Amino acid sequence: MRIVSWNCNGAFRKKLHLLEELNADVLVIQECEDPVQCRDAHYKQWATNHLWAGDNKNKGLGVFAKPDVRLEPLNLDSGRLQLFLPLMVNDITLLAVWTKEAGSPTFKYIGQLYKWLQLHKTHLATPKAVVIGDLNSNACWDVWDRWWNHSDVVKELENLGLHSLYHSQTGEAQGAETQPTFFLHRKLEKPYHIDYAFLSEMLKIGARISIGAADYWLEHSDHLPLIVDIAPGTNR
Repeated sequence: MRIVSWNCNGAFRKKLHLLEELNADVLVIQECEDPVQCRDAHYKQWATNHLWAGDNKNKGLGVFAKPDVRLEPLNLDSGRLQLFLPLMVNDITLLAVWTKEAGSPTFKYIGQLYKWLQLHKTHLATPKAVVIGDLNSNACWDVWDRWWNHSDVVKELENLGLHSLYHSQTGEAQGAETQPTFFLHRKLEKPYHIDYAFLSEMLKIGARISIGAADYWLEHSDHLPLIVDIAPGTNR
C-alpha cells in the first residue's frame, strides 16, 4: 500500500493531475476543498471515495483512496482541536493530521496533537496504526519549560509503538533532519522538516519513505509530498 501525504497549499481541484504518477492507494491532503461543497464537477467525480474534515469548505483535511480501498470514519470527537481525521483504511487505524493554531493562545500546532492524544491515544495502540500529515512542528522549536513540546509528542507516540519512518530509515535525530518537507514562502533558503509519518512496528517492517523533489513540487505548493510504501503482507 502506498500512502501519500501532501499539503497542497490550496486549490487541490486544479492539482489532481500532479499526483497521477505517484499512484497512491491513499492520499492524505491538507488545505483541500470539500468535494461535497465544491462546484467543480471533475473534482467531485474524482473524489468518489473520500472522507473530509474542516470548518472552511475551501481548506480542510481530506483522505482520498482508490475504489478498492475501504475508508471508514472513527467516531472520535476532536472538539475544537484542529485538524484531525481518524479513520480505518481497510484494517489500518489511520490518523490524518493537519495541526493548526486553532485560536488557542497556548496549545497551538503540536499542542493540538498533544491534547488530541490525551483524549484518544488508546485508539492508536493497535498492531496496525499510522499517524501522518503536516504537524507544523519540529524538535528545534522545543521550549524548555513546556511539557507538550514536539519531542514530548514523539515520546507519546513511541510509547504507543508508533515511530517516525523517516527517522528510523535515515538514522537522523529529531530536529536534525537533512531533508526538508516545507520551504517558507517557497524559498530554498528557508527549509524545514514539519511533515511526518509514524508507523506501528508491524507496518514499519519493510516500509520505505521518500520525499518529493523540491525543484518540481515547489511550483505547486510550499510543501513536498511524503511518500510511504508499506510492504505487502503487513497491511492485510
